[in-house]
Amino acid sequence: MTIPFYDDNGQAFFDRTVAIDLSHLYDVLADLIPSEAHILDVGCGSGRDSNAFLERGYQVSAFDASKTMVELATDHTGISVKHHTFAEMTYDKQFDVVWANASLLHLPSKQLPTVFESVAKALKKNGIFYCSFKVGDHEGIVDDGRHFTYFTEARMRDFVAQFPEFLIEQLMITPDERPKYRDWLNIYIRYVG
Repeated sequence: MTIPFYDDNGQAFFDRTVAIDLSHLYDVLADLIPSEAHILDVGCGSGRDSNAFLERGYQVSAFDASKTMVELATDHTGISVKHHTFAEMTYDKQFDVVWANASLLHLPSKQLPTVFESVAKALKKNGIFYCSFKVGDHEGIVDDGRHFTYFTEARMRDFVAQFPEFLIEQLMITPDERPKYRDWLNIYIRYVG
């Protein structure tokens, strides 16, 4: 399924995604957080975003569920990327930011409420939770065996509304740099406690 895909195809995925420029997303985040923020990159993949945050002077911790991606991200970033899943998150008010770029979309929608609760526990008060999903209104397994959950803007607003501790700061749709792929729904959520 999804994790074996990244274990088996990690290098190809790394090569395909590590150089994508997402500075426009990082710039939005920078306006919402302190300059000395500690960021947790969940499902960090290649480590591209972690590396960009390190270059911007943030403190960064990261994990991924794929052993292959953990090794590649550790090599790329120079930090010790942890190997665990979203379900194994046990952080307690440690982070100014939880960054989940193109990672939570691999979970079935029924698992997302539990992850959002874990993120709330991991964030300091007034911290930011960023996540992104491909735009759409369905979920399922694609040809390569990975699971994808898609969100429309309206569906995401309804979903976040069930968590009174979260307030949407910004929601925007951006194109994928790779022309044949769907647009991305990017959500910056404030943890208000």
